[in-house]
Amino acid sequence: MDLAFTPEEQQFRADIRTWVRANLPDDLAHKVHNALHLSRDDMQRWARILGKKGWLGHGWPLEFGGPGWNAVQKHLFEEECALAGAPRVVPFGPVMVAPVIMTFGNAEQQQRFLPGIAIGEVWWSQGYSEPGSGSDLASVKTRADRVGDKYLVNGQKTWTTLGQYGEWIFCLVRTSTEGKPQTGISFLLIDMKSPGVTVRPIILLDGAHEVNEVFFDNVEVPAENLIGEENKGWTYAKHLLSHERTNIADVNRAKRELERLKRIAKQEGVFDPVTGGSAALRFRDEIAKLEVDVVALEMMVLRVLSAEKSGKNPLDIAGLLKIRGSEIQQRYAELMMLAAGPFALPLIREAMEAGWQGDQVGGFPGGAVHCAPLASTYFNMRKTTIYGGSNEVQRNIVSQFVLG
Repeated sequence: MDLAFTPEEQQFRADIRTWVRANLPDDLAHKVHNALHLSRDDMQRWARILGKKGWLGHGWPLEFGGPGWNAVQKHLFEEECALAGAPRVVPFGPVMVAPVIMTFGNAEQQQRFLPGIAIGEVWWSQGYSEPGSGSDLASVKTRADRVGDKYLVNGQKTWTTLGQYGEWIFCLVRTSTEGKPQTGISFLLIDMKSPGVTVRPIILLDGAHEVNEVFFDNVEVPAENLIGEENKGWTYAKHLLSHERTNIADVNRAKRELERLKRIAKQEGVFDPVTGGSAALRFRDEIAKLEVDVVALEMMVLRVLSAEKSGKNPLDIAGLLKIRGSEIQQRYAELMMLAAGPFALPLIREAMEAGWQGDQVGGFPGGAVHCAPLASTYFNMRKTTIYGGSNEVQRNIVSQFVLG
């Protein structure tokens, strides 16, 4: 196993770094480095820049319009984008549904849906979770009944991330109640502008509108929007979830946020033992432990990449990557809160978006640009160990794979 990058790979990294620095808008990088709110236009702007270059689908093979990069090149691209402060690519289109369409869709579906995803013009949403069907996706109840050349869809999805922007949604729907629950699920693509689709916001603890409920009331969906075979959707869902769980791990973002944590600790006087005393020394110990975990996660990713590059079958450790990656995300968010203390608490989103970043009020500091969104980040990261398959369930899967 060789974890060192070759000279060719190092040159590839340098080329990517040069391009990203030249094309990433400064205002987007500023928002990402300071964890400020990204609007739909912000995310779409970067997606279109990548799409114009042919890199939005950076993991796609050549035959579908991708760059045809190997696993190591994809990793280096993602790392350079993250470290530069590029917005994270919204994964539902290019990272999640596109590979399913490529693998299981027919030629007409590939020609119809992939171009819009590749250039960042069509916003996709994910319709998996339902009330009572989160980690146990096999229990989904949203029904799709075949009537002639269409399906009538009735039911509800929940926790639909950024669904308020969605133009299309890929859904797990129940098309049969016979046999095991997994055998009666199909994978359906639904136009969210269809009559009968209703999106309702779920407002989070920080006041943000990130997730939604989506209701389907006799929604007519052409049968040609069925991916693969009817009642085989569970197989396609598992294929997609392996991409989602690896994406959740996001070691590159963890490396960027680790550096942000250090910046916050220095600005708040809890990094240097000379000025911060024993409290700073103990806090640096916590940062050091987190850094060790980030390095270990990166080694795990590189181990998989080395196996893929050598033509071997890598370990099926998507679940393990998800477990460690999500726990690390929660830990760095918590340490940022601890570093800032009470200045992490204020969050007035409208004021922040209008330009206020913690100005001094009445002679007392009301926070600072590096503290303003910390409470929001902390609250938001509590979800990471639940979505994409809860960590408790993932541990069971990993133990079954290892122990048999």
